[in-house]
Amino acid sequence: MNTPPLFRTLSSTLLLALAALWLLDGCRTDDEWSVPSSRVNVDTTRIAPNAEVVGFYLLNEGNMGMNKCTLDYYDATTGQYHRNIFSQINPGVVQELGDVGNDLQIYDGKLWAVINCSHFVEVMEQQTARHITQISIPNCRYICFKGRYAYVSSYAGPVQIDPNARLGYVAKIDTHTLQLTDTCNVGYQPEQMAVVGSKLYVANSGGYRVPNYDRTVSVIDLNTFKVMKTIDVAINLHRVVADAYGQVWVSSRGDYYGEDSRLFCINSQTDTVTDSVNIATSGMTLANAQSDSLYIYGTEWNYATNQWTVNYAVVNVRTHEVLTRNFITDGTEKTIQQPYGIRVNPDNADIYVTDAGNFVTPGYLYCFSADGKQKWRVRAGDIPAHFAFTTLKVAIPE
Repeated sequence: MNTPPLFRTLSSTLLLALAALWLLDGCRTDDEWSVPSSRVNVDTTRIAPNAEVVGFYLLNEGNMGMNKCTLDYYDATTGQYHRNIFSQINPGVVQELGDVGNDLQIYDGKLWAVINCSHFVEVMEQQTARHITQISIPNCRYICFKGRYAYVSSYAGPVQIDPNARLGYVAKIDTHTLQLTDTCNVGYQPEQMAVVGSKLYVANSGGYRVPNYDRTVSVIDLNTFKVMKTIDVAINLHRVVADAYGQVWVSSRGDYYGEDSRLFCINSQTDTVTDSVNIATSGMTLANAQSDSLYIYGTEWNYATNQWTVNYAVVNVRTHEVLTRNFITDGTEKTIQQPYGIRVNPDNADIYVTDAGNFVTPGYLYCFSADGKQKWRVRAGDIPAHFAFTTLKVAIPE
């Protein structure tokens, strides 16, 4: 069964909680409540001797209210996939990773997981995934970095639909002391962010104020940590990616009725919208920092037609041309029920796509070769979504 996107787009809302409870009643069996640690061999090939990336962490969101966020690890040197390593490595941490994992990044020798409905950022050691600390930030969403600091977007208010919801903010964290040092108010319900030079671009969704969505990108001067400009883009903004040409790509989720999801391009020199691409965009990633290829998956729901539109596209960020609307070339996209995450290995161009399935039972991780053919797939946790590639070998206990 598919969950309409309003529930997933506003994943930190009471609507999703009600949907999850209804689905759980019909879909989950007693033995599925526990998430045991396990490992499985998925890939018989070996990485190149000069490869920088030796594996990746995968954060499984888990449904709201279920405390089911888990952390997996794929070891590219052995071809083994390790499920639910956080509880195995950190048995003394109360309630494990918490409620709804919303982002995952590696920076400054640490693994940073944003746990939305538990209202904290979990900080772990990069090489061991051992717990270091938790930093309290209400309704936190995404994280990015510049220099000594981490920046975390926050809805700021409680987890609920509210036409009078307050403005969100970006929290500033010292990555050395792991202390919150400042906040900067932005738009309503801020989402993903990207740094270009000394500027931080923040996509504001206004999702709690539906149907009166926000439609702006806030530009923060990182030297003063104040908003220097607000750019009008489109309603219900979500993803942000900065490319090697100084362009900032921002996705709009539309309104799920008549206004479609689209991709917009901002020139970071002028801070103006210079172009848009008519492609539904739910998640996107560059093949690498210098690449021209922006990989996109789009899952667009329309309440007027009660239909999904799904694409697996590649956009050339230099020419703004849609190179393909389906980078999966062997037909295996038909087995993916609900694409929910995407990353590309910068070493070998393998494409990883996650499948959330029905959102309440374990999903799957797919690995495709650079030419779009499935290499392997493996069962992950509930709602697998967020990747963090590592260049340091991670030792997982037996």
